[in-house]
This record gives sequence, C-alpha cells and structure tokens, in this order.
Amino acid sequence: MPEVLVVGAGPVGLALAADLRARAVEVDVVEKRTAIGGGTRAIGIHSPALAHLEASGATDELLARAVRIERGEARADGRLLAEIRFDRLRARHPYVAALPQADTVDVLTRLAPPVRRGVAVTALIDDGASVRARAVGPHGDEEIRARFVVVASGWAGRELVYRPGAVRTHEYPDRYAMADVVAPGGPVARVHLERAGVLESFPLPDGHRRLVAWAGTDEIPDATAFLRRAVTDRAGLDVDIPAATTFRVRRAVAPALRRGRVIVVGDAAHEVSPIGGQGMNLGLLDALTLAPLLSRWLRTDAPDGLARWERDRLASARHAARLAALNTFLGRALGPGAHAAKTAALRTVLRGPGGAAFTRAYAMQMDRAARS
Repeated sequence: MPEVLVVGAGPVGLALAADLRARAVEVDVVEKRTAIGGGTRAIGIHSPALAHLEASGATDELLARAVRIERGEARADGRLLAEIRFDRLRARHPYVAALPQADTVDVLTRLAPPVRRGVAVTALIDDGASVRARAVGPHGDEEIRARFVVVASGWAGRELVYRPGAVRTHEYPDRYAMADVVAPGGPVARVHLERAGVLESFPLPDGHRRLVAWAGTDEIPDATAFLRRAVTDRAGLDVDIPAATTFRVRRAVAPALRRGRVIVVGDAAHEVSPIGGQGMNLGLLDALTLAPLLSRWLRTDAPDGLARWERDRLASARHAARLAALNTFLGRALGPGAHAAKTAALRTVLRGPGGAAFTRAYAMQMDRAARS
C-alpha cells in the first residue's frame, strides 16, 4: 500500500510526487489521460515556487531550460508607463523563469515516480486509517488503498471531494487569443495596455514569445487573423503567427482543502485567471508546502501544521483571485476618456511607492508560502 496516492500528473501533481519521493515517502501517481499533454499552458515559474522546488532537485534543471525574466515593461499608446524590476526583489530567485509547460512537465516527470496512465479515479472513501480510491484502469475496475490521497487533477476532479455547487465558479465574459511565436523582444516581458485591450508579450527560450490579446466578449471567428491584427495595432509589430488558439477565464476558490485524509491542491481547489500568470504557481505552492507536512504526518501520525497550511493556502488563493480579477479588468478595452484616466493612474501608481508593491504582488512575494 502506498503512503500517498496523487491523483493527477500535471505540473502540480508531479511536483508534489517528486518532492515526496525526495523525502523517502512511497508515492503512487495516477492520471486519467493516456498521453502527456493537454491541460493548461502556463509558462512562468515565480520565485517562491522556484525556491520550494529545490527540495526535489527540480530548480536547477528548470532554470537551465528557462529564460530568466528580470525586467518587465508596462506600455500604453506607444510609450513606457513604468518598468517592473524583478531583479530588485529581496528573493532567492529575483526573476521569473519562463519555459514551455512541456519542459516543466518533462523535468518533474524525471524526478517523480512512474505515472500510471489511463487510470480514472471515480470515488474516494476515507475509512479513518486510510483512503480507498475506486478507479477504472486499462484492465477494468480496481481499488487503490493509500494512507493519504492528494487530488491534483484540475477542475475536473472537484467532484471527487466537493458536493455539487460547493465551489462557486464565476465565468468571466472575456475571451483571449494566444500563440507562441518567434518574435523580437529579448528577455523582457511587455504588457501593452491599449484602448482596444491588452496585449501581453512574454519571452520564451529560443527566441520565442508568448502573445496573448484581449479579444472582447464574443466568439472569435478567426483567432489567428485577430491576433495578427492585435499585435500590429497594439504593439506595432509585424510577426508571423501560423496559428492561434482562444481561451476564456474563470474564478473559483474552494471553501476547504482537506477532508480527513483526502487533500486537494491546485486547480481542483481554485482557479484564477491566467492573465497575470499565477494559477500554476498557486498550485505548485499548495503542493510544495504540503509535502513536508505530509511526510511528518506519516512519521509521527499527527497532522501538525495542516490546519495552518489550509488557512494560508486559502488566503493565498483568495489574494491571487483578487489580483487576477484586477488584471482582467485592466486588460479590457475602454473608451478614450476612461483609457486616458486609467493610463494616468497606472503611471502614477507604478512609478511611485505602489510600483514596488505591484512587483511583489505580481512575483507572488505576498503569497504566504514566500515567507517559509
């Protein structure tokens, strides 16, 4: 019987499994998808997550593959509003590590136990001393028993833990177009806050950039054509975009993260808008601050620190959700007067004392896990 069963082999589940394995905890990982891929396409790993990933040995390899974003720019109407200086943070890693999610998954897969794919968990039964996970795998029905189960399966796994309606979800009307392309810009992140809506441009390895543009609230008939126009109109760039995808955003924060020996982390418990790049990091910090507590619980048979962990992670999720909501609002199109007022206000805030606070918030230095 494994000590911990991790349900879900995305970045969050793999990070937890790798960390627990490094602590000599016996871990099984199951994933309903039969192949690697799908899920989110997060690219930025912030300083607190990089620090906590050191325990499993993942940080050095992630950094070897990543672009280190030490500086960002907020721009509007073709002019610089303010610089965002991550390299001035008092942090172990004063930058954002940007790399494709596939690379993050590859690094964590090498450090985690082997994943059993094609196994869909359908129910969890906590009998007080262990948890029985009912599942359907390649060979039919099966039951997996573990001392603890951590659900890291994304929003689709909520029904394993929460009653219908227990996690209230807010659907934003906003739609976005996105593509990863070869584009100039160097290792600087740029956010163009234009009248027609935001255009985000983040560096990736090998001269690529992640481009994300606000596209209104209606369906986008041709995302590729739309993103090409948006890049030209909002950033003044002529970039070859072979294909673009679209996405919408949601907000959800669960009321609790644990039920007996079943614990929930990542998007299974909370979703925030990816505008701002904190969703995956929020889940990573859930998992990586949980790992030492689970390891200690297994050795001492006492859940010391779990109540505080849950309070801290819920507080951090609510903070990230509020920040994501603000970012989503700031990225919408506005009329001339409102746009001018927004631009003036942002210039004042970002160039004054508020700039340092914004940088710390964006870099997740205000997350409770950044203190540990």
